[in-house]
Amino acid sequence: MTTATTGLIPNWYPPNRENYELILTLWTWFPVFASLQWLVSWYGMGKTSTTSRLNFPGRIGWLTMECPGFLSLLYTLNKLSAPGSSLPWQNQVLAALFVIHYIYRAVLFPFIQPSMSPIHALVWVSALTFQVVNGTCIGAWLAAYGPTTQAAWEAQLGKYSTLQFVAGIAIFYLGLAANYYHDDELREIRRREMERLQRLTEKDGAAKKNGVEKHYEIPQAGLFKVMLYPHYFVEWVEWFGFYMAAGWGCVPARCFLVNEVTSMLPRAVKGRQWYAEKFGEDKIRGRWAVIPGVW
Repeated sequence: MTTATTGLIPNWYPPNRENYELILTLWTWFPVFASLQWLVSWYGMGKTSTTSRLNFPGRIGWLTMECPGFLSLLYTLNKLSAPGSSLPWQNQVLAALFVIHYIYRAVLFPFIQPSMSPIHALVWVSALTFQVVNGTCIGAWLAAYGPTTQAAWEAQLGKYSTLQFVAGIAIFYLGLAANYYHDDELREIRRREMERLQRLTEKDGAAKKNGVEKHYEIPQAGLFKVMLYPHYFVEWVEWFGFYMAAGWGCVPARCFLVNEVTSMLPRAVKGRQWYAEKFGEDKIRGRWAVIPGVW
């Protein structure tokens, strides 16, 4: 029997069960789309951003393309949760972890960055679509289409359900802390350059026209000693922990992890090539792109 939902787009946003399963099936094919990045060198954000009429200012672009992820999850939870009932604590914790990550990644991140390069409209649309679909799928699973009783959670996680859930959360927080740490090392490079330019301005009495948007150095702290994109790697660790806590049968969480890896891996590998071209292979020798021993 076909179910129905009400909302901004009836039966789709939030999705009824039939449309949820269709969206999720299509979502499992996202890696095919993401793999197209291996074929092109252009990426309209960050190090490889270029001047274009289709660029968004970095902070505004980032905020508006990332926030719809957790907003979609919260909206879907609100619309699909059974009226008058309370979801199990596991559902609430997983939703909170998702929101915590994006409060940092989507809301705080663009405002604590010393500078941000512009974001091309094509990248913005792709990221926005990713966030909406991902947030909707995970939100729908947490609200209605995954385990919504304690008995269902015991069946989802098996014999050692609490142990697996807690271990997954611990891995998530480890990845989150490491993510912030390595992000901040990148921020510190820009902060040092801003301070240097400020000292020159004070010494010469004239403001320096060149900013720090395109100032790059080879990071040295933490996992940067062995790879150039540890902030990618530890974010994957984060979402592996989320997937573990949700249970190996949680298709939306698995899709999120796989889709993140397949979309970010090409950027990391090509990013290492960028570092080699800019600084020389001898300066980054011994450092992998993002997965030690593999890439």
